[in-house]
Amino acid sequence: MSKIARRQFIQLSAVAAAGCFVRPGSDAQAQDLPKITEDDPVAQALKYTHDASTVDPASRPQPAADQSCANCAQLTGNEGDEWRPCQIFIGKLVNSNGWCSVWVPKA
Repeated sequence: MSKIARRQFIQLSAVAAAGCFVRPGSDAQAQDLPKITEDDPVAQALKYTHDASTVDPASRPQPAADQSCANCAQLTGNEGDEWRPCQIFIGKLVNSNGWCSVWVPKA
């Protein structure tokens, strides 16, 4: 297993474990959540940016030019909304045009 794959596994495991403590059916609405900032410690650790076009595709763990939060399996919420909840950044909204290193293609 490569170091990048191992690192991603650990990141996803931590997020999944944190997700166990989130109460499903919470009364909070997406519009009540704060927008994540690029200087947020978790955002920095996962190389999050509000604009995926600023990331060199060759530097991504899974190089591809068309990666963005909008086509990531982790993004939830209403299609077409600019700011949406993400399963990785629990309790915060991400920009649909953004990108982070935990990007996973939608099935």
